[in-house]
Amino acid sequence: MSKRPKNLDLNQLAKRIVDEASGEEPIEPSPEDENKAAKEKKRLDGLKGGKVRAQKLTAKQRSEIASLAASTRWHKVD
Repeated sequence: MSKRPKNLDLNQLAKRIVDEASGEEPIEPSPEDENKAAKEKKRLDGLKGGKVRAQKLTAKQRSEIASLAASTRWHKVD
């Protein structure tokens, strides 16, 4: 079953259902269909990314990034 937008009115929804049934509009695969192994690999690669990036930065670059993050965190917005 495809995921249809919930903000369509009744006529738009009916047209979309007919288009999908007749083959005029391709049915979008749901996100659950993605391979679980691929999801896990992406997650593990993402976890490694921060450590690898930190090793490539110099101490001065890390300090600049940290000070920018701190100033952004404590900046008051009115």
